[in-house]
Amino acid sequence: MSCLSGTRRDEPDAAVKHVDKTVDTVAEKHSDRTLTAGGIQFSFYWDPFLNGTRTTQLLDGTLGSVVGGGTPTLAVVGGGIWYLRHPDSGGIDAWNRRMDDLFAAVNPALPPIADEVILMPVENAIESRLSPERAATVHHDAIQTMNGALDDRLRRAALLAAQERPALAVPKVFNRLIDGLEDETADGLHFSDAVSRVQASILLNLRCNDVLPKKFPFDKTCCFQYPTPNWVQIALLVVLLAWAPAGLYFYSRCEFLLLSARCPSVELMNSPPADTAPALYRFFPDQKYLLPFAIFGFAVSFLFVADRTNLFLKENKQYDALTFAFLCFISLGAGVATMKPAEKDLGFLNRDQTDEWKGWMQIAILIYHYVGASKVSGIYNPIRVLVAAYLFMSGYGHLSFFLKKADFGFARVANILVRLNLLTVVLSYLMETDYLSYYFSPLVTYNDRPAFLLSKLVIAAALTAAYFEIPGPLESTFSLLNSVFATNWNAAEWRFRQTLDIWIVWVGMLTAYAFIKIKELRLTEHPSWPAWQRWTIIGAAVTMAGYFVFELTRESKFVYNAYHPYVAIAPVLAWCVLRNATPWLRSTNSRFFIFFGQCSLETFIIQFHLFIAGDTRGIIMMIPGGPWLRPLNFAVTSLVFVFVSNQVAIATGLLTSWICYIPKPSSRLPTSTSSAIPSLPSSATLASSGAHTAGGGPEYVALSTMGDDAEGGPQDKNVESFAAGARMDERRERGGGYGVMGKVRAWLERDLRVRFAAILMGLWALNEMYPA
Repeated sequence: MSCLSGTRRDEPDAAVKHVDKTVDTVAEKHSDRTLTAGGIQFSFYWDPFLNGTRTTQLLDGTLGSVVGGGTPTLAVVGGGIWYLRHPDSGGIDAWNRRMDDLFAAVNPALPPIADEVILMPVENAIESRLSPERAATVHHDAIQTMNGALDDRLRRAALLAAQERPALAVPKVFNRLIDGLEDETADGLHFSDAVSRVQASILLNLRCNDVLPKKFPFDKTCCFQYPTPNWVQIALLVVLLAWAPAGLYFYSRCEFLLLSARCPSVELMNSPPADTAPALYRFFPDQKYLLPFAIFGFAVSFLFVADRTNLFLKENKQYDALTFAFLCFISLGAGVATMKPAEKDLGFLNRDQTDEWKGWMQIAILIYHYVGASKVSGIYNPIRVLVAAYLFMSGYGHLSFFLKKADFGFARVANILVRLNLLTVVLSYLMETDYLSYYFSPLVTYNDRPAFLLSKLVIAAALTAAYFEIPGPLESTFSLLNSVFATNWNAAEWRFRQTLDIWIVWVGMLTAYAFIKIKELRLTEHPSWPAWQRWTIIGAAVTMAGYFVFELTRESKFVYNAYHPYVAIAPVLAWCVLRNATPWLRSTNSRFFIFFGQCSLETFIIQFHLFIAGDTRGIIMMIPGGPWLRPLNFAVTSLVFVFVSNQVAIATGLLTSWICYIPKPSSRLPTSTSSAIPSLPSSATLASSGAHTAGGGPEYVALSTMGDDAEGGPQDKNVESFAAGARMDERRERGGGYGVMGKVRAWLERDLRVRFAAILMGLWALNEMYPA
């Protein structure tokens, strides 16, 4: 039961309508009434001086027994204006005495009069709209005096409560909400339905949010206490925050011993042998992997603090066309200002160009999410094309790599899967989210015979479409996965995500194959090639313009979604043609956009919990305040977000090489001295070198980020790890092994397939044990 007493009649009606829009709330103005909506009983008692029978019963704690229904769930008390309108009632002095009675009734030492008590502030009147009769007695100064008296009582009550929860709440934001809204009131005291709906929503948030099931998505953060972390989250936080720093400490101790001439080998500073190192070293990898792990751990833990605690406030997104346009213009300006031509023709869809492409698309997606532009069909539709372009590059990049490198081994697949999913998997457990909510999935393929390859692509595309489009197979698969692996994946949501872009990956793969064949057959040297090129560029320009005309003329984004899987192909291919129309165009790229493109995977995932918050439903407020502080908050949040994303991108690349290393099976590198290990470039060095293939093709994993190697397969990426694995093997043998656990660990370290299977089994066990 909800009890509302006083003169505020608009909020009760709005609260009822919020629960059930079909309930008729029309009634005589100054009267008591009881309505039922959604199984909730709303009782309104007209009592402008708060001295009537029902208000007295509420303060005595007897209202529930008199009217039935037990103790009210929510009691909202409001009044004060009538004391000003009718001075003969005693005025402010009489109102003060009644407030004393109310605060005495909600003393924490007494039985509660309601589960939640809300005292409305004395409402600020819009004096310019008051009638002469009301304006004679209702003055702004008097209202301020009364609200100031409420503040004093709240402070005294807080001291008496001695750290207990406040006995009642006063939503002072109500007066800030109506400030300056002259057009929303006719008489200066009663406001429009739009204002009342917002006020009613705040009241319901205060009472309901903290008692609703606390599970993903955490999009209701007003008046809400986040749940206490479960044991899995606590364990993950301990590992992420403590394991790598502990390892770095032990390695630093070894370095100290070396400098003190008590450590027998310089190799101890990087990988101590078993017969000289303390037993604790067995629990840590090589030193070079500990700092990336520490960076990764601190960054992910910061995401937990940002989006799973009340340290930072969250607010609703507010779409504003000017803000959206301004942010896009500023980003475009930064991109154009950092354009730099290469010294030579880098080729079609070269590494810098695709990084730039991913970068500006990611910035557009970030702005789109930040301002909540999904409500605007004309913006939503092109953003869907940007997502399709990501998947196009994924198919293009993977097929290019596999056909040119002929590396179809498990190690390559493992590297791709770990690199693309490491951050997502950790966040799924730490943030208690759904893995599918990040909606990203890698794609791999192989075989290079033209007829077989093309047939396989067509058949695979058809089977994939049938699997997702026909009701039944996907539901059965998800039902099995949810039962066996204790997941909670939503088949309907995943079908929506997949079918929106179901063809674009295959188009990317076919484009890669066509480009390779054009180079092999040397078609660019054909006499008619320039004419074909000109007509293709003209056709691409017309296609791009036609797409925008088409998407802007759809009735809504829901109508557009039905066409998107097919029409999105056109602007993506058109962009590829236009961006590569001339050698200068395809070899001139923006450093600003490339930077974002190199960490596009991380910015896409981390935005869910840092740049925006509430699992993408709101905006994080690192600098809380009113509208004037929002630009400052945006600037600070953006800087922190970009820095964290960049560092996580570098760390994840290095951690992938650690997880997926493959020790050489037939030889062992000498380990007697550190100089015996050949000096080889790290994956980060290779990635930063910007090397390209002879044909200028993008020999890399599309959507790969900082720390990835554009040229080599897993053997190149993990060459340092081979030495690490050999040193591990040797020191175990010289140390006599570590018993059964040591042998199991050695087995895991030698065989990537066994290690990968163990990781999957560990994730399955974690799913089974994860608290419901």
